[in-house]
Amino acid sequence: MSSEIIDLPLHSPLMNTGVCNGDIMILAGNSHPALAQLIAEDVNNSIMELLVMAYACKTSSARNIIGVIPYLPYSKQSKMRKRGCIVSKLLAKMMCKAGLTHIITMDLHQKEIQGFFDCPVDNLRASPFLLNYIVEQIPDYRNSVIVAKDPASCKRATSYAERLRVAASVCFGEVDPSRIMSVGVTGVPMQAAKEKPPISVVGDVGGRIAIMVDDMIDDVRSFVAAAEMLKERGAYKIYVMATHGLLSADAPRLIEESAIDEVVVTNTVPHDVQKIHCHKIKTVDVSILLSEAIRRLHNKESLSYLFRNITMED
Repeated sequence: MSSEIIDLPLHSPLMNTGVCNGDIMILAGNSHPALAQLIAEDVNNSIMELLVMAYACKTSSARNIIGVIPYLPYSKQSKMRKRGCIVSKLLAKMMCKAGLTHIITMDLHQKEIQGFFDCPVDNLRASPFLLNYIVEQIPDYRNSVIVAKDPASCKRATSYAERLRVAASVCFGEVDPSRIMSVGVTGVPMQAAKEKPPISVVGDVGGRIAIMVDDMIDDVRSFVAAAEMLKERGAYKIYVMATHGLLSADAPRLIEESAIDEVVVTNTVPHDVQKIHCHKIKTVDVSILLSEAIRRLHNKESLSYLFRNITMED
């Protein structure tokens, strides 16, 4: 737990102590076990509680209100698709309006989300912990190939491959292409539906350990399909590594029945229940990084040390 590591007092949401002119750290997500369970059960209620707590501290004249949110909810909704809304921008504006003056988070789905906030955002990286796991826990990792499950993950996979000095590969296409039927409008030219080719891989994975990397694992069907294809191409062991292990719906069952040998995620999102149903899920602890960030902010020290040798692609 972060508060135990850095030896700072931890108060319940119903604070009966004065916060006037003080620095307040609001721990959300998996920073504290009790809050982690609440957010896992109902993310929307947890967001509202976070906003109310921040606003309560603001109206009590707290000097700084810092939100520690290892996994930022709705981070995948950071772009306008067709006529949809950008939910992550709305959430950022609500947090700043409620009184948060600083955000500590980890591995945002898109780095540009930091620009939605009107306050400083420290986007910590979990890549050093995952790379260390590969080196220490995967035998013969020199014979591995880092695989991007889709073209969007190419930069991350390339960064991992360069650090480990191994080859990189990328999957493209989809398993079951869907066809979109559109209703024609008089005078408006019709655009043909985009169809992706069947799933395939660029690069040699035969006789190697395939390690797929991404920022989060939510719906695992794409990972399962990519793992089956890699197995057919000759990969003898398949790992999946990500920072945020959401593992929603029937993800544990699909992983257990798939060709994936091991799924490695950090503890930014609680997944104890999923681990009971799937023995392939492993956890990497990143609490020490969040604790060090809190300690440095509390003591007014620089956070630059935590970003040393970190690239934009990580």
